[in-house]
Amino acid sequence: MAATDTHQAIETVFRIEQARLIAGLTRLVRDVGLAEELAQDALVAALAEWPRTGVPNRPGAWLMATAKRRAIDQFRHERMRAEKHAEIGRDLVAGTGGPEAIEAALDDEVGDELLGLIFVACHPVLSREARAALTLRLIGGLTTGEIGRAFLTPEPTIAQRIVRAKKTLGKSGLAYEVPRGEARQERLGSVLEVIYLIFNEGYAATAGEDLIRPALCTEARRLGAILAGLAPEEPEVFGLVALMDIQASRFAARVAADGSLVPLTLQNRASWDRLLIRRGLAALDRAEALGGAGGPYALQAALAACHARAPRAEDTDWRRIAGLYETLRKVMPSPVVDLNRAIAHSMAFGPEAGLALLPALEAVGTLRDYAPLWAAKGDFLFRAGRMPEAKAAFEQAANLSRNEPEKAFLLGRADSCGD
Repeated sequence: MAATDTHQAIETVFRIEQARLIAGLTRLVRDVGLAEELAQDALVAALAEWPRTGVPNRPGAWLMATAKRRAIDQFRHERMRAEKHAEIGRDLVAGTGGPEAIEAALDDEVGDELLGLIFVACHPVLSREARAALTLRLIGGLTTGEIGRAFLTPEPTIAQRIVRAKKTLGKSGLAYEVPRGEARQERLGSVLEVIYLIFNEGYAATAGEDLIRPALCTEARRLGAILAGLAPEEPEVFGLVALMDIQASRFAARVAADGSLVPLTLQNRASWDRLLIRRGLAALDRAEALGGAGGPYALQAALAACHARAPRAEDTDWRRIAGLYETLRKVMPSPVVDLNRAIAHSMAFGPEAGLALLPALEAVGTLRDYAPLWAAKGDFLFRAGRMPEAKAAFEQAANLSRNEPEKAFLLGRADSCGD
């Protein structure tokens, strides 16, 4: 294998293994920042060694073993100067009996490591914004730029939040595990939020050459299923599970053979995963049976269900969707919800109805550079027959998009408006 191929393989492996690596190391060293540094050290070691020896059969295990050896070495060399390092050093070196015992300790019955790390990152000692940013960085593997676009927030602000969050957690002395009882309950909302943000980044990547990142969606759905087992009476957990399953059912239809975007109204619904739809609808029924029909995730799942239940795009009950968005914006007010409400109104009552709602959204500072706003405006204008204006809106949306397939789709729509 050529060196460049090996380097690409290493980078791919690290992207896949990074979240689990950091989660396992965090439980080991009790410090999120240090765990991230050790994971990076393991990557550097792989870049130095694998081009010479080849990619190992179990690359994730190799990275973890390398990172743990470096952790042990670091604690030994620093002679456990800090109190925290003294405690960890005793656990790692004096009282464990060696690397085999360390491995066994990591496999104890404290629950899923990734979910445990999410609960730690969602601790109330951090602000809501810091919780989401840190979790997306550690678990989702998103860059600060991608997180900034997800929150419509400048990248330097996101970077500062993450740095401060790591320092706060490092000083807190928290237990790195899934909490129980009231401690779990008070963090549940934040945990649901970040799991869905991870799913969303996989469903519609904010940047890069890939339109979707299925591995992120799969991980988010796995975490949602674990959470449903931990909190079987929480309706919003099942609302989120329903939403993710129904959305994931469209994967095969969202991307054409050439990698281009296929919008919802043009997708081949025969290729939607009916099993996932049935599972999602069952989870939605469970959420509603638990009294959660009015929760934000259950409402969004109900919106997704409107599409899932329509055998053809023209059968979609857009009036019901518009009504659900009216409810959702009261429960979960946000500019993005209002934009989706405008799209629903344009489909239910005509493009002019959508256009009438846009001036208020265009006045929102966070949406001015938001590509979906301009894409929606282009679509409304296109369907209203205002082609020059539609072309300009689609071109603006393409200029703002950081995702290459999305950009190509938007430029194609601009071309369809004529000269």
